[in-house]
Amino acid sequence: MLVLAVTPAVGTAAPLLLLAETLKGAVAPADYWVSEKLDGVRALWDGKVLRFRSGNVVPAPDWFVAGLPRQHSLDGELWLGRGRFEALSATVRRLQPDDEAWRQVRYMVFELPGAPGDFTARVEAIRLLVERSGTPWLQAVEQFRIADRPALQTRLEEVVREGGEGLMLHRADAPYLTGRSDVLLKLKPQQDAEAIVVAHLPGKGRLTGLLGALVVETPEGRRFRIGTGFTDAERRSPPPVGSQITYRYRQLTRDGVPRFASFLRPREAF
Repeated sequence: MLVLAVTPAVGTAAPLLLLAETLKGAVAPADYWVSEKLDGVRALWDGKVLRFRSGNVVPAPDWFVAGLPRQHSLDGELWLGRGRFEALSATVRRLQPDDEAWRQVRYMVFELPGAPGDFTARVEAIRLLVERSGTPWLQAVEQFRIADRPALQTRLEEVVREGGEGLMLHRADAPYLTGRSDVLLKLKPQQDAEAIVVAHLPGKGRLTGLLGALVVETPEGRRFRIGTGFTDAERRSPPPVGSQITYRYRQLTRDGVPRFASFLRPREAF
């Protein structure tokens, strides 16, 4: 019988990672390496322990961790494939790992924390490290170059049409950095963000007895409602007040409130 984790194994403080800004305005795509934005769970390998971005230890099988290179730090995503985040989340949160489920998980590496040189040098270093490891579940995120904005838009449309989330752009000449920085940009047809649930509003008509909408609050203190994007199961058991969710939206109003906001999923603590 599999035991589901209520709270992942406690590790150390949250590691310092590079966090992406949203692409806004004009950039020259030729200055960047571009990759697909993976809908996975971020994980950091410090050469000994695999951790979530929270600092908690990933309860992965021993064989999965044993296949990762010792004495090398890696930053990447645990990933099952496009559109499979919920299955991935269930797998990586089990305190007693399910070997069969973990056999499908890949650790997709996109950065070498603390490594010298610019990102172009690190892209090659990642490729060589993964190649020499001989570990099937350790893979390098594909990085490619794009000449201009029309080509970037075309590639974005292709990725989204095939079920992907969007694109990531990492400046080719950037040293290794941590914190939120515009050396790393995300490009998606819809933006996403996090908010705290502050209230549940009851449904009407078909939704009588179920959740009608969430009232949420952004980190900036703006409150608004989210009434779409929920399954019936989520309306029967909505994210609790005080929990964090991820939502999608198209743009911001003049007052900074998300327009056309839609529920995506609970924000996993990991």
